[in-house]
Amino acid sequence: MEQFEKLGFSREVLSVLKTAGFEKPTEIQEKAIPLALAGKDIIGGSFTGSGKTLVFASPIIENLNQKNYVQALVLTPTRELAEQVADSIRNFSKKNLKILAVYGGVDIEAQIRKLHNTEIVIGTPGRILDHLKRRTLSLDKIKILVLDECDRMFDMGFYRDVEMIIQQCPKKRQTMLFSATISSDIDYFAQKYTDDAVEVSVNSYVDASKLKQVYYDVPDSLKFSLLVHLLKKENAGLVMVFCNTRRNVDFIVENLNNAGISAKAIHGGLNQSRRIRVLEDFHDNKVGVLVCTDVAARGLDIKGVTRIYNYDLPKDSKDYIHRIGRTARAGEEGEAINILASRDYENFGKIMNNKSLLITPKEMPLIEQIKINIGFGKRRDLGRGRRTGNDNRFGIKRNQRSQKRSSWKKRIGERKLGRNDSQKRYSDRNNRRTNRFGSRGYSNRNNNRSNFRRR
Repeated sequence: MEQFEKLGFSREVLSVLKTAGFEKPTEIQEKAIPLALAGKDIIGGSFTGSGKTLVFASPIIENLNQKNYVQALVLTPTRELAEQVADSIRNFSKKNLKILAVYGGVDIEAQIRKLHNTEIVIGTPGRILDHLKRRTLSLDKIKILVLDECDRMFDMGFYRDVEMIIQQCPKKRQTMLFSATISSDIDYFAQKYTDDAVEVSVNSYVDASKLKQVYYDVPDSLKFSLLVHLLKKENAGLVMVFCNTRRNVDFIVENLNNAGISAKAIHGGLNQSRRIRVLEDFHDNKVGVLVCTDVAARGLDIKGVTRIYNYDLPKDSKDYIHRIGRTARAGEEGEAINILASRDYENFGKIMNNKSLLITPKEMPLIEQIKINIGFGKRRDLGRGRRTGNDNRFGIKRNQRSQKRSSWKKRIGERKLGRNDSQKRYSDRNNRRTNRFGSRGYSNRNNNRSNFRRR
């Protein structure tokens, strides 16, 4: 704990860190905590798992006291990260500061009742703006502003929302911005909203020497079957499987459970309470496979993940790096396994353009093709497997399907026949009128009447 003591922490905080099992500071903590405690603005370039939460929490827990109004605001891109940061600050603090996580998908009235005497607010931009518009949250006494996973927030379209929130804060404040990558947009943003900020960057927390990256090139019809084969054969403890869409996540979870593999889903379509329960089950080893979209690739502190499977390849190397960063952390070994079908070649080519990534091919093993359930209402997706036997995309047997097709054709024929009869009756009626009033039916009848009046 001597190294933490040199960073400037009080005895109370050092005691908390010792109890929590902290032994020595990470690179970002060693470089940035003294600056944060001194009240400096910081631009931190660090990946998930680098320990940056303690960096921006340090001035909050050391320099703020109970005042019954909001003194610090931490913006995060996702609900899960907001909850995680709130829990971390509560654990670090010994001053009984009132800390509240604010995000959408839950009862806003309950948040409103707690906000009036809260000192620390951690929230997502959308819900923070909602409270500002309702005037249930005031930021005019903010002393510390933190933007965590800033690049992810901007990728999700929150750039303008974040600007609107910052404009509600006093200009005299400490601002800390943390991002995995410092793009030109973030650099411009930081120059605009920070004051003489110190830039601190560190290397990835993932140990590349202990992270093995491989890929399998498989036929479209065997993509899911290979995933099942690898999960059953390797029995690798905690595993995360990444997909690009909610639809694919739900598809994978359903069929893994059907194949006897315990799996649960986490994506933006689930309500917050369910997402929290899924993460708790995964942390407690109640479920071994977590299937998720990129919502879980950033910010969330998920320890003990031994393997990452990319069932769908991300669109660029940046997202790929964030995904594989869930394993091989803190000196542990890990493996990132990419399952490529024809639809993944374009994305994989973009990832391989990053020369810092070493992804080696692996020979396709001999596997058994798994029968899958695509289910009604889900589009057929190449790589989900081949229809076998009497099954099809709607779960209807072939003889039933042919009967339905015949019935459908019969109904269509009846509709066409009815329409032809109707057209014939209208034509006969119009012809009778033509014989009486002239060659143009109703129009000539009206013209004849007009001529009769003029005569």
